[in-house]
Amino acid sequence: MVKYGLDYTRCRWILPLLLGIGVIFGIIALAGRGWLESQTLPYVHQASLWESCTRPGEGGPWTCESLMGYAWGRAAAATYLVGFLLLVICFALAIIAFAIDTLRFNFIRGIGGLLFVAAVFSIMGLVIYPVKFSSEIDMTGINMFSWAYGFGWTTAIMEICLGFFFCCLPNYEDQILGNVKPTYFYSSP
Repeated sequence: MVKYGLDYTRCRWILPLLLGIGVIFGIIALAGRGWLESQTLPYVHQASLWESCTRPGEGGPWTCESLMGYAWGRAAAATYLVGFLLLVICFALAIIAFAIDTLRFNFIRGIGGLLFVAAVFSIMGLVIYPVKFSSEIDMTGINMFSWAYGFGWTTAIMEICLGFFFCCLPNYEDQILGNVKPTYFYSSP
């Protein structure tokens, strides 16, 4: 990306595209019912960020209990949701920043800083949830934190990595804008 500069049409939108993928992963984590699932038969437990559902071992109907009745459930949901909203704001700001012909590199560095803040909030929610869930909710059988929880961690890791990219990009401002003269390693005889 640095070799061709951000004016190279295919490279210019890579970072906003990756932020968009992070937003999609965050939506999947927020809406997914697979934060915790039973690992073995009979499947008797399934939980999302918002509720915990159980059913009798013989396969009756699911009975769900809201996790918003617990203080830790509200804290986990709120911190993860704040991290997600900051990610959406960063996505919108990145679209604006890269749509402008002349890049504002300090603006891009600010997006990186905001991504780190989003990652802190997301990780707080992702740590509160399993610690308090496993200590306060009765679980039968063997359970695992599953695919939607994994999407939540993927979103947090993307926020950290993209934060580094957005913060480090202004360090290569001259190379990106083409203001550096090429260096030739040729000596005349």
